[in-house]
Amino acid sequence: MNLVQAQSYAERHTLQALLVELDGEIVLEHYAGGFDAKKPHALYSGTKSFWGVAAVAAADDGLLELDEPVAQTFGQWATDARKQRVTLRELLQLTSGIGFGGLGNAVPPYARALEVEIKDEPGARFTYGGIPLQVFGAVLASKLEPRGQTPQDYLRARILAPVGVTVSSWRALRDGTQPLPTGAFLTARDWLTFGRFILAKGSWNGKTVVEVQSLSRCFVGSAANPQYGLGWHIRPRDGAEDVVYASGAGGQALYIIPSERAVIVKFGASSSYDHTAFLKRLLSR
Repeated sequence: MNLVQAQSYAERHTLQALLVELDGEIVLEHYAGGFDAKKPHALYSGTKSFWGVAAVAAADDGLLELDEPVAQTFGQWATDARKQRVTLRELLQLTSGIGFGGLGNAVPPYARALEVEIKDEPGARFTYGGIPLQVFGAVLASKLEPRGQTPQDYLRARILAPVGVTVSSWRALRDGTQPLPTGAFLTARDWLTFGRFILAKGSWNGKTVVEVQSLSRCFVGSAANPQYGLGWHIRPRDGAEDVVYASGAGGQALYIIPSERAVIVKFGASSSYDHTAFLKRLLSR
């Protein structure tokens, strides 16, 4: 790995944190712009990567099936020719037919998200946005209601707490709920820990938290976009074939590269940062 070139590129794009772990050892830890090891950073859409993992865990727990339709939970979706066919997997893969939108401060609460129009045939087109994750959140919230849990409660108890990851804070919407597509604030080390758990294929300290076969479902793309799984980007251009990563606005990134036994966290504040350019430099020899 070429850490010098990778850090140099990141520094040209308002670098705020860069951590590189190889074989379980942190070999680079750099902070700038007022950030340090204890200061949480917004993940923005990097938050999406939690929900694919939560979804496959929920499937293992018998709470849901990835290919069940939203209409199974919300009957009003059964009366629309397109909505009745939308599955939870399509929501997480961003191929549900919901149009672009619901980003940043425009994330709608669950009720508004459920009212959205389906613009394209389900499964036919990849369209980035936050609304599909909110629809998934509405379904998961409904299924968790008998337990007295929110989706964030489930994520914390089922995934994050067992692997020692703390979400420092979570943005709240006007109705008091916490959004799924964005809103988590973590320290760089906490996000690195989550990446270490992904690298370990769902195990932590010798204990299985998520089954290997279940976790692998997060990293299978769709026909509409083979490079996007359940909230994760997979197999980017000019990167190692096994790279997967979470991505957020401003250049937030969590990269997992199994062939290198590597986990990398990068925080920044630049709209010009490019994952492919960073990975090309990082993996140059």
